[in-house]
Amino acid sequence: MSVEILVTRLPHGEGLPLPSYATEGAAGMDLLAAVAEPLVIPPGGRALVPTGLRIALPHGHELQVRPRSGLALKHGITMPNTPGTVDEDYRGELQVIVLNAGSEPFTIERGMRIAQAVVAPVTRGVWKEVVELPDTTRGEGGFGSTGTR
Repeated sequence: MSVEILVTRLPHGEGLPLPSYATEGAAGMDLLAAVAEPLVIPPGGRALVPTGLRIALPHGHELQVRPRSGLALKHGITMPNTPGTVDEDYRGELQVIVLNAGSEPFTIERGMRIAQAVVAPVTRGVWKEVVELPDTTRGEGGFGSTGTR
């Protein structure tokens, strides 16, 4: 299944390919860094990395922005708000908050694949206040309570 995403390029995104799927079975599209010069993120540091793109998602969808597993494993590069959510009514530039949890400085170059984006349908919840919730076997157990016996 495919949905159409309208996209415009900002001047600093010119010349970069649009996000795309690396393989036929990939769930996420690669987002590329639209930096003018190399951006060095020190260990423990974070940066807002531009993509040079603005989008309009179809009604009832979000774009989930997630870390790339290879960058996380090899360099400790992740996102502190993962997954980041881009709402259907957002029209600003797509940008990625990148965190260097590694032990070495990490350099982001123009055109580098910095994150992946997954288009997902959104189900909206409606709160219904009740006096009592139905019982379950688990009850109030949480924060590691399952599978400890």
